[in-house]
Amino acid sequence: MDDDTDGRAPTRREYLTHGGAVLAGGLLAGCAGDTDGAGATTDGGDGDTATSTLAASTGEPTPAPETEQSSGERSYSVTMSPMGEVEFESVPETVFTRLTHHAGMAFALGRGDAVNAMHAPDYYDALWNQFTPRLDGVELDWTGLYSSWQVDEEHLYELDSDVHLADPASVAALDGWGRSDVEEIAENVGPWFGNTFSDRNQSPPEGWREGYEYYTLWEQFEKVARVFRERERYEALAAVHDDLLAAIETDLPPESERPTVAMVGASDVESIYPYNVNAPGFLAAHTRPFGVTDAFDENLSSGDTVDLEGMLAADPDVLLVLGGMHPRRAMAETRRALEDHPVGSDLRAVEDGRVYAQGARYQGPVLNLFQLEMTAKQLFPERFGEWPQYDSGPYPELPADERLFDHRRVADVVAGRF
Repeated sequence: MDDDTDGRAPTRREYLTHGGAVLAGGLLAGCAGDTDGAGATTDGGDGDTATSTLAASTGEPTPAPETEQSSGERSYSVTMSPMGEVEFESVPETVFTRLTHHAGMAFALGRGDAVNAMHAPDYYDALWNQFTPRLDGVELDWTGLYSSWQVDEEHLYELDSDVHLADPASVAALDGWGRSDVEEIAENVGPWFGNTFSDRNQSPPEGWREGYEYYTLWEQFEKVARVFRERERYEALAAVHDDLLAAIETDLPPESERPTVAMVGASDVESIYPYNVNAPGFLAAHTRPFGVTDAFDENLSSGDTVDLEGMLAADPDVLLVLGGMHPRRAMAETRRALEDHPVGSDLRAVEDGRVYAQGARYQGPVLNLFQLEMTAKQLFPERFGEWPQYDSGPYPELPADERLFDHRRVADVVAGRF
């Protein structure tokens, strides 16, 4: 397993190129098609879920090279689907985001404070700051930012961001938006540079599908690092990621000895959202590398819910609770609710004390490192060391010899001390 998805991501010294058509040029120079799309998206709080109702828009793709080029003394360009080739006159200083995998990339590159918007900023500020205590000298404050899930043009003009780390295809699917609207923002405010539908390798809206490419979390991070001219930071973190994946792969037990696993988000024990731990896309970047068996039917769709009877039918060996590390959720109460329930108490994971907190699926590279470490210990304590009993508070402070990656090295890279 070379990376978090299908072995596709770059190693610490590789920069991959992709052939084929990408949607290019239109978000900077304009392109045909201005039919408004109508769409809606939701993201479910503690469970960190996202679903999209895709909408139609028009426009034809044109091919673009997958390279970073400089033109003149200061300007340079970076290519990623669905934008195509995007030109920058200088390194962006202010950053708009919607989803936290993009905000997390800015954070990893030492630009967490440059973020001026994101979905549910107070919620994710609190969640991210469960991990920053383990990064010496790294601080983060996203409280009070513009909440950008249902973004409007007026706010984008007010924010006047140098770059919009968001997928224009996903924005074009929102109510009141179309291709011409995202082009207007790119031309009058700042370019778009993001990819959202790689989360589950799902289909983008009509009019954006041809040539749309999917990226792993770390492939996309490499491209965002190019936008900020932060190759060394990217390479340093990618090296940590490569080494961590290699250590995990080396110590994994045979498949026959691996537990069955359910990953869920839940507002309460009667309404449970299951997520496939082996699904394609970067949302499973912290679970797929372990090659475990998902306790639920593979045909289960994102957004489906089950009750505890359905959970008992799956009866996982290990239960991972998304959002369980958020300050609003006390894992002790979650475990107690399951133990006190006539059905929940019969779950194998409950009986064996294997109900564990997780963070977020839209995780960004730094959280991905922490979540790979915690998941390794939660699934295979005999191989990677015991995961401490966690009820609330920040990420546990593991002794240095029990860490699966160098926490100090990551802190130094984020803080610019490397």
